[in-house]
Amino acid sequence: MITLRNVTLRRGVKVVLDSATVTLNPGEKVGLVGRNGAGKSSLFAMLAGRLGADAGDFEIPPKWRLGEVAQHMPEVDTPATDFVLQGDLPLMEAQAALDAAEAADDGHAMAEAHLALEEAGAFDAKARAQTLLLGLGFKLDQVMAPVNSFSGGWRMRLQLARALMCPSDLLLLDEPTNHLDLDALVWLEGWLQRYAGTLLVISHDREFLDAITTVTLHLDEAKLTRYGGNYTRFEEMRAERMEQQAAAFSKQQDRIAHLQKFIDRFKAKATKAKQAQSRVKALARMEKLAPVLTAADFSFEFREPISLPNPMLAMRDVVCGYVGANEDGSDKPIVHGISRTVLAGQRIGILGANGQGKSTVVKTIARAHPALAGTLTEGKGLAIGYFAQQEMDLLHGDDSPLQHMVRLAKACAAHLGGEGREQDLRNFLGQFRFEGDMVHQPIGTLSGGEKARLVLASLVWQRPNLLLLDEPTNHLDLQTREALSMALNEFDGTVMLVSHDRALLRETCDEFWLVADGELKPFDGDLDDYQKWLVERSREAQRAASGKSAAPVPAPKAKASAAPVAAPSATPAPAPVAANHSREDRKAAAQARAKLADLTRPLRNEQGQIDKRLEKLGREKTEVEALLATPGLSGDQFAEHGRRLAHIQAELAMQEERWLELGEEIEALTRQAG
Repeated sequence: MITLRNVTLRRGVKVVLDSATVTLNPGEKVGLVGRNGAGKSSLFAMLAGRLGADAGDFEIPPKWRLGEVAQHMPEVDTPATDFVLQGDLPLMEAQAALDAAEAADDGHAMAEAHLALEEAGAFDAKARAQTLLLGLGFKLDQVMAPVNSFSGGWRMRLQLARALMCPSDLLLLDEPTNHLDLDALVWLEGWLQRYAGTLLVISHDREFLDAITTVTLHLDEAKLTRYGGNYTRFEEMRAERMEQQAAAFSKQQDRIAHLQKFIDRFKAKATKAKQAQSRVKALARMEKLAPVLTAADFSFEFREPISLPNPMLAMRDVVCGYVGANEDGSDKPIVHGISRTVLAGQRIGILGANGQGKSTVVKTIARAHPALAGTLTEGKGLAIGYFAQQEMDLLHGDDSPLQHMVRLAKACAAHLGGEGREQDLRNFLGQFRFEGDMVHQPIGTLSGGEKARLVLASLVWQRPNLLLLDEPTNHLDLQTREALSMALNEFDGTVMLVSHDRALLRETCDEFWLVADGELKPFDGDLDDYQKWLVERSREAQRAASGKSAAPVPAPKAKASAAPVAAPSATPAPAPVAANHSREDRKAAAQARAKLADLTRPLRNEQGQIDKRLEKLGREKTEVEALLATPGLSGDQFAEHGRRLAHIQAELAMQEERWLELGEEIEALTRQAG
């Protein structure tokens, strides 16, 4: 097991662990959570032996093998499969022993080396390495491509595959989902659930943590606290603990006030001097409880758009791809024949397996890439706010946040009607936790989370009416992700979102579009349906790779109401009256759908909150019923549990009734709109 006893750890002058004591048992799957900068990566460095504790005792079984993702990626032309195989250290050691034995013509050593190779699973090692690569999103024609032919995000996937290839007793994963698409993330979850060793993972993806972890370590204010359960259970237990601490602190403050009042009243009276002195000693002996101090929750909101064109934009037979990207200099189309209309107020999640063209579609809408064919007509007053995956790489490292905002304010002055004073920009940056001298800190020295907040601040300043977000949550901690989710739900404009963060997709998107097989179509289902579809597609691909015939797995059919609306031509030719009526009808229907979505969104959001509360009440009811069935309860205990069960049942009935009322209101609004 891993044991920390009163461990203190410093990075420079900052104390990241203060007298930490915790035990992790073999085989536990542990989520390490905390704000950006809390010291999670420093704790990983200590566990990996790169940092020593400044005080206390730290023990890890000496025979345990460690697996972790290397942060430095070498510039090598090694084939991807071979690079991953090199992560299997026992296999590499056995192969090196065989090579040395053969060079020395030592038959006995060769026999031992062959035995070691067999124990290391050499016969299927290549297949296992390629299975890891395919699971993480690589295509068959990429598994033998040289390492230096891949971009940065793909190289991190190679490092992840190499870490998973290594037989390990302890696996350390620091933000393993940052460079994964949803399909690769789902595959990784399954792999980690089957992992037999001890797992420690740093992640800001709550659904990922809920799926794989059974223990949560919370690092906050240099204190390390262990909670039994996944992230959702941790949140519940921490809230209960904080509530108890607040109650205990309040009770102690009342006790202190009572003692102090007695001391102040009687310390000068001879008859009461002895009692007053005893109260002074009691006050001195009392172990003072600290007030419950929580860091201020980060929140922000998007400013009201200057205008809301409807439709926002219309695409007709649009082809998205890359100009002159083929070897012969011709254009390389990725997604064909897109005919869709984006309306005011829509919340669209864009789904699709890696490499299908999600980001290409978003870049085309964002004007970063030209459309290869078709027409893309923008509504009058369209203002796009674009968060690209590589957006943080485009920040000027020598600039400060304030310089960045000054430059942005000048660029947006015509659109916004003014540049904004420096003090206004300082105040604005303060809303995103850039306070005091931090506004002058070089951007190149900021953490990934701080850079992401600066990009969010830039988006908010521009007052967009269409948000195009391509993996916006990479490097954001859980609090900032929650703030982004809330801000998107309150945003008056339109949102188009590409993300592997399922919690964000569930909380903010009302509909989904699927990019697959060179097409973009509406997806009639939720994220659970999409995950099932991915599994079926994966099985079909495996059957095809093994030579078995299999029918391709189609995407779920689109809803009739989700049929694409043809984009209007920039210079429409005369058309029959019936056609004009048809266009007007479609436009009116689209506007009606947008209005209905606006009217019903608060009701559906409230229903979602009630669903969560009902689930929690159901668990509490089961727990109390189990307590009531416990033999040997006293009369008082039985009465207390009975009262609690009655309260739970009453709230269940109330919440269910409210859920039904909301459903009836939604149905009524839908009938009126129809």
